[in-house]
Amino acid sequence: MEISRVLDPQLVSKAFKYSVYALLGLNILLFFQEELLATAQTFSQGINLVDIIQGFTATIDTAAWFLLLILFELETSVLDDKTLRNPKVQVVFLAIRTFSYGFILYACYGYITKISLVYNISPFLVQDACALVGQGFASIDTLDEYPLLDAQSCLQLTSLELYKLNGQQVIGSASDWVDIQWLAWVDVINSVSWIAVVAILEVDIWLQLRGRLKGIVMAASQFIKLALYSILLAAASYWWFLGDFLDFWDSFLWIVAFVFIEMNLFQWQAET
Repeated sequence: MEISRVLDPQLVSKAFKYSVYALLGLNILLFFQEELLATAQTFSQGINLVDIIQGFTATIDTAAWFLLLILFELETSVLDDKTLRNPKVQVVFLAIRTFSYGFILYACYGYITKISLVYNISPFLVQDACALVGQGFASIDTLDEYPLLDAQSCLQLTSLELYKLNGQQVIGSASDWVDIQWLAWVDVINSVSWIAVVAILEVDIWLQLRGRLKGIVMAASQFIKLALYSILLAAASYWWFLGDFLDFWDSFLWIVAFVFIEMNLFQWQAET
């Protein structure tokens, strides 16, 4: 009896779902660790409050999204309709939404400003890149990783046309800078696509509470969200192709998490 209960499909599904949510919470710490190291190079002269959003965009973005994800889970699966219509609950949820969307939009702005950061470069003339080792110069690994120049990485820059991040000691080849500029653009596309997904999801929930999520309205919603999820999957695949595992893994987990939210919404609609 106990074994059959443990292997109950609904319990297994819930266990998997909440495991995905827990991993997304862990990603907040992983992004913070990664960006903390990156800002040591891109903001080597110190980071102020204005620059925090640019330096810790992924951390802030992920934390705000995680809070919003929990809110969607409560609305579409945990709480009943009567509770959701309670004015006090609606006020609390509105406050959480305002807080989360404020930081999500702010993070999107941070991704946009990061584009301007990685384009702010100029030619850097040096006869021997290895002569810069030990002088605080860093090379480019990924958009958020700038390891200090060492005896191995300097050899890879030898005889190449180099560019330097203005005001900072970060150097790389023309192809290196093009790669992270593309990554910056993908971050913006990914962020805007996610904002569009949750905007539609918010409308779905609003309509569902009023019994209007049906027919052509629901079909249109599903079609648009499918197109957006395809863009998000393409962005995740791009990160995988470039070997940026953390961004790929985070994006993949978010897609899985919101598939669960969509399943919650289908179940919610079927029960009404």
